[in-house]
Amino acid sequence: MLARRFTIVCLLMSLFGMFFAILVAEGGHSVRLWERPVAGFSAP
Repeated sequence: MLARRFTIVCLLMSLFGMFFAILVAEGGHSVRLWERPVAGFSAP
């Protein structure tokens, strides 16, 4: 019973970690992509 709970918790934590890593990576990537067009449009 304890082993089942441990494996379920480990799987959930690994899925959450992967989701969080993807979210952070996409957030940093989109910010870098949006800096250039905004700077280009703001400075005519």
